[in-house]
Amino acid sequence: MKIGIDVGGSHIGLGIINENENLVLKNEMDYLFNNEDMSQIVIDTIIRLIYKTIKENKINTNEIESIGIAFPGTVSNGIVVKAENLGIKNLNIERELKKVFNIPIFLQNDAKCAAIAEKKLGSLKQYDDAIFLIIGTGVGGAVFLNGGLLKPKRYSGFEVGHMVIQKDGKKCNCGRKGCFEAYASIRRFKETIQKEFDLPDIDGKNIKEFIVKNSDNKKLENIINTYIEYLSMGIANLINIFEPEVISIGGSFAHYEEILLGRLEKKILEKKELYNKDTIPKIVVAELKNDAGIIGAVMK
Repeated sequence: MKIGIDVGGSHIGLGIINENENLVLKNEMDYLFNNEDMSQIVIDTIIRLIYKTIKENKINTNEIESIGIAFPGTVSNGIVVKAENLGIKNLNIERELKKVFNIPIFLQNDAKCAAIAEKKLGSLKQYDDAIFLIIGTGVGGAVFLNGGLLKPKRYSGFEVGHMVIQKDGKKCNCGRKGCFEAYASIRRFKETIQKEFDLPDIDGKNIKEFIVKNSDNKKLENIINTYIEYLSMGIANLINIFEPEVISIGGSFAHYEEILLGRLEKKILEKKELYNKDTIPKIVVAELKNDAGIIGAVMK
């Protein structure tokens, strides 16, 4: 068996994956985000979550072959080069975890992990040219052309969340202004609704319930439409560059599928004059939902 770890902006997910690449057990643990370098908090939480899962489920540690880690941000050779949303720079996470667990440990970018799982087991199985977007605390991406995952030699690459879609726009955590992520992340979507309606710091489930209950509210409708406009703007850029057959969206976006997906599809069709009309891609939601990163973390 293998352990897959998916590091998020506020919690860490863990899965036990068997030899058939099936997710047989899941667990998760929250941590408090302190707006500073989260390196030690993330490492400590991963260690505690692994030990907690092993103990609670009476897992024989000798049966664990490896640990795969899906991490948001730029990664290379076992090192988290930078993860802006967690304030992390140059964290050698493989080395730190090997001090505790004497088994192979592999690090990959979270969007790439989720994309690999979706390509092999989920929404991208039948497509050769595809884009996968993970939209949650930030925006990450992965691209398949002719059936193969595009991989730069040095870093994880395809940080699509940091392409600028608004000159001199909102400041992004990366330091630039007007990034796609600063307008199209689910975190930004939720924060805007909370601010405009003076809501307490509630979770995504309650935000979704608020949207459903107030579906006829004009201000709320304007917020959703503005969000979709920015999201479609970034996606239109990606369509022009890569000409995908399909775009699959995972991360927290999947929780809002019935609210956002139809609007996004409509907006993409409205923009069809911006790209080749015969190659407008399908827009789908990741079939593996938030499990994609966990499963893909142990895949090559």
